[in-house]
Amino acid sequence: MLKSLSLLSTFAVSGLAGTVLWDGRFNEFTSSADLNNWSWANQVGPYQYYIHGAGPVTSYVNLSPDFKNPADTSSQQGAKITIDSTAKWNSDMWRTELIPQTNAAINSGQVYYHFSVKRSNTNPPSPNHEHQVNFFESHFTELKYGWINGDPTGNPNYNLQWMVGGQSHWQVNWDADVWHNVAYGIDFSAGSVTFYHSTGANPLVQTAGPISASTSSNGADWHLGVLRLPRSGYADGGPEDWYFSGVYVESGSLTTSVTGP
Repeated sequence: MLKSLSLLSTFAVSGLAGTVLWDGRFNEFTSSADLNNWSWANQVGPYQYYIHGAGPVTSYVNLSPDFKNPADTSSQQGAKITIDSTAKWNSDMWRTELIPQTNAAINSGQVYYHFSVKRSNTNPPSPNHEHQVNFFESHFTELKYGWINGDPTGNPNYNLQWMVGGQSHWQVNWDADVWHNVAYGIDFSAGSVTFYHSTGANPLVQTAGPISASTSSNGADWHLGVLRLPRSGYADGGPEDWYFSGVYVESGSLTTSVTGP
């Protein structure tokens, strides 16, 4: 059962730098089974949970203090999101994604979408498949990993990349067990996106942008998680585990500390 109703998902609270509009840090969850409390008829908690496979929630989302960036002291736990051959939703794509459940203005003005992401050497993501990570429905900004659809070389791609409108503006070789801290600085009014990044316990710094973008969102179309495209001629392989923590959206000034607001 949820520890409390998430006022943070519908009302703004003050942070150290900005104002938290929506809080997705899993602090109110006792386990990932709490995601099952949400439905279209009962829209409770900070997340909509409907993009996943037919298995139990623990096949796709698990929560633990071991799954968060240790430097993120504002988060009690992080999420391990798993995709595998059963994680199909309305297609042959592998998908496990969580959507913010909120009435807050996370799609207006200048806002910052925060999260940290890592992988491990256990169930690593395939570099031979395109992964769309923490994306908006229109894909105006997102992370990607693996071979990018249309790359004529056909080679595996081991880079984690930040994309705007399908074009890469930053990349790094994605080593195991390195936490990458990210904030998308989105100006919905000006139509631009800026990328803030750091690793481990280091504070966020502006790394790329601002880049002009077709910024558009209805406030319920940012996907925390992973969509993997199928690729002809390549084996599906085994399950993939992705780790996320420090997930929230703020307005005002950017919180650069990984400890969070």
